[in-house]
Amino acid sequence: MKLVVIFGPHAVGKMTVGQALAAQTGLKLFHNHMTIDVVSDLFDHLPKERSRLTQLFREEIFQAFAPSDAKGMIFTYMWAFDQQGDWDYIDHVEEIFRQNGAETYYVELCADYDLRIERNKTENRLLHKPTKRDVEKSEALFRRLESTYRLNSMPGEVQKKHYLRIDNTHLSPEEAASRIREAFDL
Repeated sequence: MKLVVIFGPHAVGKMTVGQALAAQTGLKLFHNHMTIDVVSDLFDHLPKERSRLTQLFREEIFQAFAPSDAKGMIFTYMWAFDQQGDWDYIDHVEEIFRQNGAETYYVELCADYDLRIERNKTENRLLHKPTKRDVEKSEALFRRLESTYRLNSMPGEVQKKHYLRIDNTHLSPEEAASRIREAFDL
């Protein structure tokens, strides 16, 4: 069992690279909006409940998947490096898989801000992430998150055994996925 955590800021290509990596490796993709979008409409006026349920669903999925005989999972996440809770959450997810004999691999994506603004409107993103279809609202959230949190690490900050940082500004999702597959022998 392998867990590949792909993280980075808003619209950097986590899901799209994850789709390409899943196609190349046979790992299952669990992108973060698969849980976010389930509860967003029902609990748009109750953000604490929306967050609680999103975390609950993810936890149950990880607990069920980690001991399975599946080859592995690709999980995408927007990690706020200036929030201790995000560090703790990543460690918790890794521990669930480690307890079941899995190795965890970390891939940080980064790309130019203006390119990410454009990627925020791509057909693939809007198809798979219903909460992003209101592009104006999505872009406002993008800008707010960028100004509130630090969503890429500083050099040397991520001290994980298996860690790769990729600037995918000028890479196709398939090229980025190939780099991940080759770096970690997936």
